[in-house]
Amino acid sequence: MTGSSNKHLTRFLAIAFASMCLFVQAATARQDTSVKTDQSGKPSVTTETKSGDVMYVSGNDLVVKTDDGQVKHVKVPDDFKFQVDGKDLTVHELTPGMHLTRTITTTSVPKTVKTVRTISGKVWSVNAPKTVILTLPDNTNKQYNVPEGQKFEIDGQQKDVFSLRKGMQITATVITETPEVQQEVASKVTGEAPPPPPETPAPTGVLLIEVPASESAQAEQPAQPAQPTEVAKANLPQTASHLPLLAFLAVLCLCAPFLKQLSS
Repeated sequence: MTGSSNKHLTRFLAIAFASMCLFVQAATARQDTSVKTDQSGKPSVTTETKSGDVMYVSGNDLVVKTDDGQVKHVKVPDDFKFQVDGKDLTVHELTPGMHLTRTITTTSVPKTVKTVRTISGKVWSVNAPKTVILTLPDNTNKQYNVPEGQKFEIDGQQKDVFSLRKGMQITATVITETPEVQQEVASKVTGEAPPPPPETPAPTGVLLIEVPASESAQAEQPAQPAQPTEVAKANLPQTASHLPLLAFLAVLCLCAPFLKQLSS
């Protein structure tokens, strides 16, 4: 019975000690608090404008030729709106020939984020008067810079960094300042639809086709009427007569007896 009682007592003390350690660790961890504030500076605004003509649209694919001659291909979400001639259009409603202008406005706000933390830890190492390394409740070591003239509360007394020793439990306030730049980007795309082609008027009356100017000039010259063949012959000059032929026949008749005698 005595051995069994001692065994139970030892187990009870071990559980009580472990619980107390957890309580102390939790209480120490609760001391590590953090408050974050930020201080904003003067914002700066930049505006960038780009424009181009729609070359091709298929689904969510948009191909635009920019004013400097580059061809850009972009995937446009279904919920993105283009303001064309005062109307909000999706990418599926764009048509080739539309002129788009994209205006990108970037607002940059410089900020200094200041974090104030209250920590509790054990001194691991001291490099007086500049730095101290503390072991934090999560058993990690971290180095901190010590401002000039900083005082530490040790055993109820205010002492400087030279009084710190390894293993001392201290509570400190840690200030961290981090510069950041917060940017807000707004994009707006406006456009103009191409002018509509001229409409063909409805036909009225009969259909006529206009003759080109060169053919019209030739058609205006009057044509020369052709003369009949008889008229052409009558107008020809007389260049011969039958008198020489009659004289030749008379000479033959006169010479016929002489030719007959010579032949006999």
